[in-house]
Amino acid sequence: MERILEIQDVSLSFGGLQVLQRVQLDVLSGQVTALIGPNGAGKTALLNCISGIYRPQAGRVAFAGEDLVGRTPEKIARLGIARSFQNLELFPSLTVLENLLVARDSHFRGSVLGAAVFLGPARRREIAEREAAERVIDFFELWPLRHVRAHDLPYGQQKIVGFARAMAADPKLLLLDEPGSGLTRDEKEDLARFILRLRFDWKVSILWIEHDLQMVSDLADRVHVLNLGECIASGTPEEVKRLPAVISAYVGEEPAAPRHPCVEAWATGAR
Repeated sequence: MERILEIQDVSLSFGGLQVLQRVQLDVLSGQVTALIGPNGAGKTALLNCISGIYRPQAGRVAFAGEDLVGRTPEKIARLGIARSFQNLELFPSLTVLENLLVARDSHFRGSVLGAAVFLGPARRREIAEREAAERVIDFFELWPLRHVRAHDLPYGQQKIVGFARAMAADPKLLLLDEPGSGLTRDEKEDLARFILRLRFDWKVSILWIEHDLQMVSDLADRVHVLNLGECIASGTPEEVKRLPAVISAYVGEEPAAPRHPCVEAWATGAR
């Protein structure tokens, strides 16, 4: 299967703090790839390297054969990479529809004069972009909220809007930074349904940071595990979750010691 994203020996540091150390991993086209690890493992930092927010000091980040290191976030987005953020980063005073239209900005074309008078190609393009945003709103079942301002939504719905805004950019690769954090169980079930539909119906490749290990087991095709800035394991959820190094990274002690109940449930497959 084709590798849509390849991370080769990526290292990142801030002063004397080593955040990533020779990380190597990949994302296969059309699959859901989970990126897991304890807090401070470097997961969000790696997403920032992929999306151009950070520039690693060493290594290569390649998307569909294109080297991303040194490119601006805008240019990387135009190549077909979009992401959601752990801290939402919505425009609070804009409506749901307007937030999604912002993500469609790179698709707008035309002259300043055409846009000003809103005639001809500019009008047709505006209609087309609104229709594209509405399709995403329908997909994420946000139609009752399309004209509600982001700051008036509860937290869980804001998280879904952030997810939807990333998809409004029509990406080939979607980066999700803890979309399930702070969600209720029902909201997580909706999130899982959207991820599966994107994977099977829209054929989107996904790199997904997640702390809910049961969701990872249920949804991910492959898993990479980061700990202290290093990739310590890669494989299917079944292969990864029983590795002593992975268990040790989560509980912070030798694998033979008593495990945290959440890790024990994940490793044994208990629900």
